[in-house]
Amino acid sequence: QVQLVESGGGLVQAGGNLRLACAASGSIVGTKAAGWYRQAPGKQRELVALIQGGGGTMYQDSVKGRFTISRDNTKNTVFLQMNSLKPEDTADYYCNMDIVTMGGRRNYWGQGIQVTVSS
Repeated sequence: QVQLVESGGGLVQAGGNLRLACAASGSIVGTKAAGWYRQAPGKQRELVALIQGGGGTMYQDSVKGRFTISRDNTKNTVFLQMNSLKPEDTADYYCNMDIVTMGGRRNYWGQGIQVTVSS
């Protein structure tokens, strides 16, 4: 049984910073691509940032230069450093990982964590 648990969300003023973490636990052999998505009220879920197993990254245009995705493969954890936050970054943030177990490779989602940026 694999679980993803997100942490680090909360309320912050515009211009502030937050660091999200997503830790995978269970019978994990390895992790592949991982990403952070977000969903604001009344909107569709959207990709914020992606990191490949080899470390390559990509970002949504609106967060380039402000957000940084990183990973610690020894701890099966992915991070999202969010700087210079704006009210429009307010959303529920979800972690997504491709994880390899003895049973094969599967895609997993975290439960989501709220980020609120006040103006």
